[in-house]
Amino acid sequence: MHMQPIDYRSPDAAQQFCDSLHNTGFGVLTNHPLSQVLIEKIYAEWLTFFQTEAKNNYAFDPQKMDGYFSPAVSETAKGYIKKDLKEFFHIYPWGRVPTEVSDAARDYYKAGSELAAELLQWVEDCSPADIKARYSMPLSQMIKDSDLTLLRVLHYPPLIGEIEPGSVRAAAHGDINLLTILPAATQAGLQVLGKDQEWHNVPSDFGMLVVNIGDMLDEASGGYYPSTQHRVLNPTGADALKSRVSLPLFLHPRPEVVLSERYTAGSYLNERLIELGAKKKL
Repeated sequence: MHMQPIDYRSPDAAQQFCDSLHNTGFGVLTNHPLSQVLIEKIYAEWLTFFQTEAKNNYAFDPQKMDGYFSPAVSETAKGYIKKDLKEFFHIYPWGRVPTEVSDAARDYYKAGSELAAELLQWVEDCSPADIKARYSMPLSQMIKDSDLTLLRVLHYPPLIGEIEPGSVRAAAHGDINLLTILPAATQAGLQVLGKDQEWHNVPSDFGMLVVNIGDMLDEASGGYYPSTQHRVLNPTGADALKSRVSLPLFLHPRPEVVLSERYTAGSYLNERLIELGAKKKL
C-alpha cells in the first residue's frame, strides 16, 4: 500500500485527499496551515510537564473524562488485555489545562478544529451522490459547537527497565470519532493495516499532518470511508530511550447528530465507551 503525501495547496488536493481516505482510511498533508512553531512549542512544554509530579495534581475525572491519565489507568485497546505504554492528558473546550503550561494547546485546539471543518467539507464534496445522500447534515456542521471534540496530549515514555512481554505503545485500534488530525509526532512508529492485511508505515516526516477516518464517519458513509486499524510500534535501539509526544485531535459530533438509521453520535459513543471499559453499562 502506497500512501503519497498530498500538498494542501495543490489545486486537486481535496480529490487526492479523499481518494487516499477512501482507499486507505488515511490521508497525509504537507504545507498545511497549522503552525509548526506552535506544535513544537506544545511538544516541548508538555514533555517537560509529563516529567514532573505536577501532572498528578490533575488526575482524570471519571465522569467528565478530562485531565491526566497515568500509565496505570491508560487505555487497553479493544481485544487486548495489556494496557498501552503511554500517559496522556485530555483537553476539552470546557475542561482543565495545567497552569504549568501555556495556552498553546488551546490555541491549537481552535486552529485544528477549523482545519478539520474544512477537511470534512472536502470529504463531503468528494463523496459520490449516493454516499452524500446518507449524511443527515453537512459533515462540517456535525462538529459545529461540539464540546466533545477532544485534544489528547500523548506521552510515550522511554522504554527503560522491565517491559511486560507483549506490551506496546499503542496496540492496534480504530478511532471512534469522525476524523482524527495528527501532526507528525516527535518519533516515527505509526502504522496502518492495509487491505492486504499487512502493516504499512504512515509517512511521518516532521511537519506533515496525518488525518485518519474514525468509526463514526465509517458508519455515516456506509463504509465508503473506512476506519482502518492502526498502531504505534515500540522503537528499538537508541530510539527506545527517547520519549515520543503526539497530539491527536479527535473530531466528535454533537451527541444528537444522526449518523445512520442505527445510531446517533451519542448512542454510538456510549456503546464504544462501554466496550472499552471506560464506562459502565447502566
